[in-house]
Amino acid sequence: MFSFTIAAVVFGVIFLAELPDKTALAGLMLGTRYRASYVFAGVAAAFLVHVGLAIAAGSVLTLLPHRVVEAVVGVLFLAGAAVLLLKKHDDEEEVRKPADQSFWKVSGAGFMMILVAEFGDLTQIMTANLAARYDNPLSVGVGAVLALWAVAGLGILGGRALMRYVPLKLITKVAAGVMALLAGLSLYEAITG
Repeated sequence: MFSFTIAAVVFGVIFLAELPDKTALAGLMLGTRYRASYVFAGVAAAFLVHVGLAIAAGSVLTLLPHRVVEAVVGVLFLAGAAVLLLKKHDDEEEVRKPADQSFWKVSGAGFMMILVAEFGDLTQIMTANLAARYDNPLSVGVGAVLALWAVAGLGILGGRALMRYVPLKLITKVAAGVMALLAGLSLYEAITG
């Protein structure tokens, strides 16, 4: 059964965690060189693959006892919060330019860039954790995909403007705070559940 509440929570968490990541900047760089719709098509397809893999991993976690899952999810969220607070942000990402600007070349470049760069990324791990926590793959998947697409769209259409008004450090701290809160809830449920 689809839950708008779960999808909205997942959207918020994934959106905040992905915003300071390299995806927005890479999308911005590709979007300034090529037709935005071609770039978005490739990036969106790559994120569908990533979320599908994360949901599958999270569904496997639900087979474990509830307390164990909550404890693992809590520890992983704490680790994710620490990674967000401690990682250094690169100012620029290197993006190879396709030989021509056809739909397949540009969308393929966007797809491969995201597929490789985001594999095992923090938001993919978080999506798996959220899938395990809520045991609602459809709601988690929809929330995660929409969040990743929103970040990619913002990056492609003008991510630098957002970063001008909202400091990257603030976005990172808010995302880490949300993850720490989710970690606390999961660990509380593991202890009391």
